[in-house]
Amino acid sequence: MCDDITELENQGFYEKLLTRRDFSLLAGGAAISIAFAGCAPGEAASTKSGDAITETDVMIDTPDGTADAYFAHPSTGAHAAVLIWPDIVGLRPAFKMMAKRLAADGYAALVVNPYYRQVKAPLVEVGQTFRDPGVREKIVPFARALSQDTNRTDAKAFIAWLDAQPAVDTTRQIGTTGYCMGGPMTMITAATVPDRIGAGASFHGGGLATDKENSPHLLIPTMTADYLIAIAANDDARDPENKDILKAAFAATDNKAEIEVYEGTQHGWCPPDSAVYDEAAADKAWARMLVLFERALG
Repeated sequence: MCDDITELENQGFYEKLLTRRDFSLLAGGAAISIAFAGCAPGEAASTKSGDAITETDVMIDTPDGTADAYFAHPSTGAHAAVLIWPDIVGLRPAFKMMAKRLAADGYAALVVNPYYRQVKAPLVEVGQTFRDPGVREKIVPFARALSQDTNRTDAKAFIAWLDAQPAVDTTRQIGTTGYCMGGPMTMITAATVPDRIGAGASFHGGGLATDKENSPHLLIPTMTADYLIAIAANDDARDPENKDILKAAFAATDNKAEIEVYEGTQHGWCPPDSAVYDEAAADKAWARMLVLFERALG
């Protein structure tokens, strides 16, 4: 979960590793440059086959307004699409770079601003993170305004938009990824548009399995998507039964699931601008995601 308890745990962990000056340099963009060398905005990045990448800031009409988003894809041909739900800090340069990295891997990647009903992205300045009290006070009301209903509305609109793009191969299934609060959004998406979503990946997702009657894990029988669920070690320590609930839910269906606790990681370890970014673990999770997409998206 993206809550104060997790942030305090992460802060204590992180301050053992870096001085305040080191953190300022990292948050200012050094980590992103290292993690995605050759994939910074505006650079002439290319796919593994040498094809150029097209990247565009786009606006997508939904029943509730116009969503701002970012779309990156190989410049030629049609490709399997991936819908990316960002973490609680929302659409920002780090997630654009992650979408661009997916494009370099041969996918048409769309990352969206889930808060478009209230505010345009980005919500934070470079160097700010969710660990800052002022950032939390600003963002949490936007997150609380979201619901499973808004998620379903947006999933339908974003999938329809992707299917209308020449860069998307509609004969192939779509993947969806989510980070932090985006984790359960992938499950709602997969259940809302089951005929199009063939794979889902949750990275340090919060609230995937709860005791509520609308818990996302209860949607698993209505999905046709295989899954990767990458769990932060401190999230698992706080709720060790969660992974077992998820494993049992997937085992009762035909949907394959790889569910793993990434040892030594803290909640939020995947985005490269995170205060607890773990490059080795993030690269491992990325590689496992690509294996899933290669298998499940045709």
